[in-house]
Amino acid sequence: MNWKKLGRVFNPSQYKSHEKLKSHASNPTIVKLNNDLVRVFYSGRDIENRSSVGAFDFNMKTLKVQNNYYKPFFSPKNEKSFFRDGVSVGTALNFKGNKYLYFMGWQNPKTEHWRGDIGRLKILEKGIIILDPDHAIVSKNEVDRVSVSYPWIIKSKEGLLKMWYGSTISWNAGNDEMLHVINYATSKDGLNWNYKGQVIPSKIGFAQAFSRPTIYESNNLDLHMWFSYRSGSGKSYRIGYAFQKYGNSQWELLIDKSGIETSSSGWDSKMIAYPCIYKYNKELYMFYNGNQFGKTGIGIAVTNDID
Repeated sequence: MNWKKLGRVFNPSQYKSHEKLKSHASNPTIVKLNNDLVRVFYSGRDIENRSSVGAFDFNMKTLKVQNNYYKPFFSPKNEKSFFRDGVSVGTALNFKGNKYLYFMGWQNPKTEHWRGDIGRLKILEKGIIILDPDHAIVSKNEVDRVSVSYPWIIKSKEGLLKMWYGSTISWNAGNDEMLHVINYATSKDGLNWNYKGQVIPSKIGFAQAFSRPTIYESNNLDLHMWFSYRSGSGKSYRIGYAFQKYGNSQWELLIDKSGIETSSSGWDSKMIAYPCIYKYNKELYMFYNGNQFGKTGIGIAVTNDID
C-alpha cells in the first residue's frame, strides 16, 4: 500500500500557548463530532516536559483546523497520582453509550527509571473530560512486569473489547535500546482485562522498541496495524506495519510494508511516529507526528489501497 502525504496540518508553535501546552502535539487521537468534523486530541507539554491533553477541531473535507483550544482538557494532578508526570492519549472509544479516552500515565521518580500505567478518561457533555475510574486500569501485573504504554482498543461485533498496548520487557536489551513490545488483552467492561501477552513479533536490532499501535479492521475483518518502532541501531522512530488475516490468530510483522517514510526535508524528515488511523468517506487517513516526538506538530496522509 502507499500513503500520500498531504502535509502538516497542525503546528503548535503557530498558536498562542497555555503554560501546560508550551510545546509538542504528540499522539493525535481522533473523536468524530459530525460527518466532516473531528476533534483531534493530543499530548502537549509544559516547560518541565509534563504532558497534558490538548485538542483542536479539524474539518476532514477542507483539511483545515477549524478551532484550536487554548486550554488543556486534562492535566497531571497531585504527586501521588499514577499520571503525576504526564498524560499521553492513546485511543478513543465509544462504549455502552459513553465516550472514553484511554491514556498512558507517566511517573518519573528522581531515583528510579520512568514508567507508565494505563488509565481512562470520560468525555462528558460540552467536551468536559474527567478521570473515570480514579485509578490505573492497567499497571504492572503477571504479564507486564515493568511498564505499559499507549493502548489502542476496538470493540468486536460481539461486544468484546480488544486492546493492543506497549509493554516493557527490559530498559536495555544489550544495545542501549529498550525492548518494548506490543501485547494484547481482552475485556468485557473496559476496566478488567484478560492479559494474553506479546502478539507482534520483535527482533533485537531490527524492531525492538514499539510504540502506539493503531488498528484498522477492513470489511472482510482482516486487521491492519501501524505503529512506531525503533530498530536499536540508533535511528529515531519510524512507522511500521503488521497484518492479521481474519481467522488466523497470528500477526505478520511487515515492517517495510507500512507505505510511509520520512520526508527528504522539513518537519518530518528525521522522525515519523505515533500514527492514528481514521476512515473518512471511502478513504483511510493517517494522522501522525514528525520530528522530536511531536514537537514539530501533526501531519496527515491518505490511502485508498484498503477496503
